[in-house]
Amino acid sequence: MTGSVSSRRLRVFRLVVPVVAALSVVWVACSILIPSDAFPWMGVGWAALALSGALWVRARQNSARSMAEVLQGVESEPVPAVAMKARRLSPPVLGHVAWLMLLPTLLLAGAPDPSSNLSACKNGWPSCEPSRLTPAEATAVAVAGRARNAWNCRNELGACDASKLTEAEAIAVAVAAYDRNLSNCKAAYNPCDPSRLTRSEVRDVALARRLQELTYCKDGIGPCDAATFTDVEAADVARARRERAVSRCRNGLGTCDHGDLTPVEAREVASAERQRNTSSCRNGWDDCDRSKLSEGEAAEVALIVQARNALDCKEGRDSCDYSLLSRSEAQALNNAERARNYTACLNRRGYCDSSRLTPSEAASIPPEAR
Repeated sequence: MTGSVSSRRLRVFRLVVPVVAALSVVWVACSILIPSDAFPWMGVGWAALALSGALWVRARQNSARSMAEVLQGVESEPVPAVAMKARRLSPPVLGHVAWLMLLPTLLLAGAPDPSSNLSACKNGWPSCEPSRLTPAEATAVAVAGRARNAWNCRNELGACDASKLTEAEAIAVAVAAYDRNLSNCKAAYNPCDPSRLTRSEVRDVALARRLQELTYCKDGIGPCDAATFTDVEAADVARARRERAVSRCRNGLGTCDHGDLTPVEAREVASAERQRNTSSCRNGWDDCDRSKLSEGEAAEVALIVQARNALDCKEGRDSCDYSLLSRSEAQALNNAERARNYTACLNRRGYCDSSRLTPSEAASIPPEAR
């Protein structure tokens, strides 16, 4: 009787495991792996692999033990133990169940994204898979590829296949290349092919380069060969250089040779230097020279510095210099600090120094706050 019961349970168990595994895989495939636009065959491969692995391991486990050994083990065990073991799954079966539970997550992670593939194909990225494109998407990708090729050819950037250009695109590419060569020649950039220029364009290029060199000489940048200039151009360059030198003296930027200044220019530079020094003293900057201040400027600067220092001390800034405070400022600052200390001791919030409290202030503080 015991052998008959055990045999039936074993046959039922052998039938149930494959059926459950097959139904699980079918459910996963139907609910996850069938999108609206394509069928991801990779996901079906994962499901088939999981099912095959589960059935193969189970078959190996069953084939390792003969029917006689199974019945002998069942008869040697008490009935309650057999009943208990019949309700529990073996570790390999639990592993198969766990694998099937994790399978949807793995399949979702491996499921392709049609929009990402379409974007990759339109941009010509290596991750593009043309086989996954619909006919409409393939047409859009072809249009994007033709436009990208035309842009590359027109700008001489990236891969360019001139054989794929239409007649209109080829004309636009030729015009852009001609204009780019002319612009490079005028600006003295490379590449420049003068042989592709007409006679009038050669004259335009020569004039543009001469004007560019003249500008470089006036601004003091780039190459400058004054020997090639006319008298008028040389005079313009000399005047620009002098104005630039006077401007450096007036603004205090770079070196300044006061000996080259005319009396009028020297007075303008001296006035600018005095104003710049006064501004530095008012703002407390390091380049302030108080010895160059007039009496009125020195008095004005002293008042500004005094007010700024008092504010710094009131706000507790590191730039505060207590030695510069007047008697009234020091007294006002001391009164404000005593009021702050009393409030801190009274409310028990902030730094409190009880030794600085007056007898009346100390008596007014509640005992629980002391």
